[in-house]
Amino acid sequence: MRELTQVRDAVIGALTAAGLPAMVAFPPEEARRYDGAVVTVDVGTVQGTTLGFCNYLGQVRDETGAVRELYGKQLEAEITVDVRGSRAAVCQSGCEMAADVLLGGLPSGVRPEELAWEALQWERETEMFLRRGRLRCRALFVAQTEEEGEAFLDFVLKGVLTT
Repeated sequence: MRELTQVRDAVIGALTAAGLPAMVAFPPEEARRYDGAVVTVDVGTVQGTTLGFCNYLGQVRDETGAVRELYGKQLEAEITVDVRGSRAAVCQSGCEMAADVLLGGLPSGVRPEELAWEALQWERETEMFLRRGRLRCRALFVAQTEEEGEAFLDFVLKGVLTT
């Protein structure tokens, strides 16, 4: 599902922009390559709901004045966030930075609802400290028809710029 990738990539982008190395979940032993805290992000459970009547939200005018049909959908997701660090203090500092971003620095289309962290633990496999987090959120997606309802564009995460 393309929307899941958009949510995951938006979270990774926000964490990276805040100065915290973040990437798609990888084999845990690769975390040893980093001196400071490192974060892995993945999408756990997801449930989709429709917006409007059959996802139809109405009509909008684009920058040229042309009328476009607007559609939307919403996903309720649980994002898994694992923070690892070589020392407990490094891991905890990374966790605090991640919490700031997850609760207040995500694109407008990702609306955080609840962030929960497990206790700090030692991970024998990586020989690093680990703190697992879960962010429950709602992700809002919008799509427009291209011209006169002829072509339907992909759903794009609201608040994320595309090129």
